[in-house]
Amino acid sequence: MFAFEVLGNTRLKGEIQPQGAKNEALQVLCAVLLTQEPVTIHNVPQIRDVLKLIELLSLMGVEVKKIGSHSYTFQAREVDLEYLGTKDYAKKTQELRGSIMLIGPLLARFGRGFIPRPGGDKIGRRRLDTHFLGFQKLGAVFNYDYGQDVYTIEANQLKGTYILLDEASVTGTANIIMAAVLAQSKTTIYNAACEPYIQQLCQMLNRMGAKITGIGSNLLHIEGVSGLGGTTHTLLSDMIEIGSFMGMAAMTQSELTIKNANVAHLGQIPNVFERLGVQMEIRKDDIYIPAQEVCEIDTFIDGSILTISDAPWPGFTPDLLSIVLVLATQCKGTVLIHQKMFESRLFFVDKLIDMGAQIILCDPHRATVIGLGRQAQLRGISMTSPDIRAGVALLIAAMSAKGKSTIFNVDQIDRGYERIDERLNALGAQIKRFEVLN
Repeated sequence: MFAFEVLGNTRLKGEIQPQGAKNEALQVLCAVLLTQEPVTIHNVPQIRDVLKLIELLSLMGVEVKKIGSHSYTFQAREVDLEYLGTKDYAKKTQELRGSIMLIGPLLARFGRGFIPRPGGDKIGRRRLDTHFLGFQKLGAVFNYDYGQDVYTIEANQLKGTYILLDEASVTGTANIIMAAVLAQSKTTIYNAACEPYIQQLCQMLNRMGAKITGIGSNLLHIEGVSGLGGTTHTLLSDMIEIGSFMGMAAMTQSELTIKNANVAHLGQIPNVFERLGVQMEIRKDDIYIPAQEVCEIDTFIDGSILTISDAPWPGFTPDLLSIVLVLATQCKGTVLIHQKMFESRLFFVDKLIDMGAQIILCDPHRATVIGLGRQAQLRGISMTSPDIRAGVALLIAAMSAKGKSTIFNVDQIDRGYERIDERLNALGAQIKRFEVLN
């Protein structure tokens, strides 16, 4: 278990390269199970969740070769299905939310999948109904063992059909796509998630021989094929890390250039930060954030208080609402943050209130932030990271605060951000990592 000691009131300056997209990595890594041929993936982030999934694939029998600092080749010629019934498999999948996306490829290629309830962030209910309802529509038989908390799914041959998803779940959409590409005949998925992660997965599968159309929309058509081949795939830059750096630059009054930001794939992210008053300049595929003394929060055109809420893509991603909320505490003006998806994701605001922020937690989903316009600087405190995104939001708050802060449980941050302390220290931050002994 590790912690950060953060000396606040520091300004950053320089260039930073975002890591490869974590959420895309978890999807495309699971997709390597769909073929016996080699699949090479570049720009793989070296973060805990991704490395755990790579380790799990290796234990399942996938040949894994690291061919560069962020590049791997995978070949799933022989998958050990017996390993899926072991205690070790159960333990490792329960530590990783992304392991749920192993089910679709296993079901498509081997006719059965097995997984205990997966782990991940404790941010409220994260139901899996969408995944298994989709598999059942394709003809699979589902069973949930309440005593063992284990999911199993089986099918002799999946058959294409029309599927109207009950929610635009990103992982649910990915899982069902990966099952449907090897199903007999045509599958139509309506109300599909269409995030850049899903678009990248579909394009990768098409290069492997799948037949998917409608990519980028919420209506996908998939003509099933008998088999898939190998391919080479490069991950996008992580848009959540890019948004985190935008908020960090503005919060710490820093001059920062975010390199290779894949601007065309950022959707509403730049727009939302601009409405908080963040100045930025798009320079080809880089984003330049100038040092800015005060950001002024916009209002709606009738003068009413701005509301920022999450929504399915191309709406604003819920993974950045924590960053937006922290930044708003030092902007000038008032904003209502409405986190619609997860009912526990705003509970970290008590730490910000302890630091001196003026926030009213209206209910589990809404918080009103009264921006202080830097009239009262946040103060350093001791706190604990509850999940990946809140953890980075607290780190940003600590970097801008007066005095020293200690953040415990930064293992959560390490799940989603590669060497974040080293990379930020190279820009002028003062973050010290230390081990917490029990």
